[in-house]
Amino acid sequence: MSAEWNFMDPASRANLMRTVRAEAASFFELAANTEWEAPTACANWQVRDHVGHMIDVTEGYFIGFDHARAGTAAPGPLGLPMMSERLDEHARAFRSLAKEDALKRVHEDFERMLGISDGLTDEEWTGLMVPHPYMGPLPACCYPVFQLVDYAVHGWDIRERTDAARPLAGDAADLLVPVALIVWQSTALTSELSEPFAVGVRVTSGANAGDYRFDCGPEGLTYAPADLGDVPAVVEFDPGTLVLASYRRLRGGTIRGDQAVADRFRRLFFPI
Repeated sequence: MSAEWNFMDPASRANLMRTVRAEAASFFELAANTEWEAPTACANWQVRDHVGHMIDVTEGYFIGFDHARAGTAAPGPLGLPMMSERLDEHARAFRSLAKEDALKRVHEDFERMLGISDGLTDEEWTGLMVPHPYMGPLPACCYPVFQLVDYAVHGWDIRERTDAARPLAGDAADLLVPVALIVWQSTALTSELSEPFAVGVRVTSGANAGDYRFDCGPEGLTYAPADLGDVPAVVEFDPGTLVLASYRRLRGGTIRGDQAVADRFRRLFFPI
């Protein structure tokens, strides 16, 4: 993985922030020009709920950065298992906003978040720990990449129910490959596994193409770059399909080897 495509490396900053801006601009245009209450690919969400979600999470990041800068204690993390339900409730709470007001607010929030991200020093990129409401303290660099996740994936959700449906953009997908792998590691329910097993994940193209071995057992799930010659199954993905699959938007990919092992792996994860 080259530094330019590794969001944890300060050398990726220009590439990441350029891509965040592009995905946000596409999202804003789409939200403004699509029927406000139109259904989307995100279950039970209308276009306005995706905008409400962006307001909710971005304004939550402001609170985290305020705590990090002030050195004050934040409330303890709520944990990922309840994240999906709470984010759904919070997004819907913004339905009372008129479309014009919601779009104005989400634009302003985005510009403020850009200022925070652009203002980080290279040392702060990974050294400043910012509390997340569900995951606890995370390096500051996680927050601009979370913005990329949201604008890219929720933009896909909206487009998927329109004539403008298309796959994820290549640069966004490439940057999000490492995030997709982390999502799987963080959302695996493994405590009831009766015996450990391994499976391979192959990213077939793009800046972060490569092979990863996932070891799954009662203690959790770990992964690392590895040769996949000794695993019973390999699941292959292009970058965009990997990202969408990790966020449970689709059941894509190609299975090579033991179908039952691959299915066992894919059933491990809870939604966020």
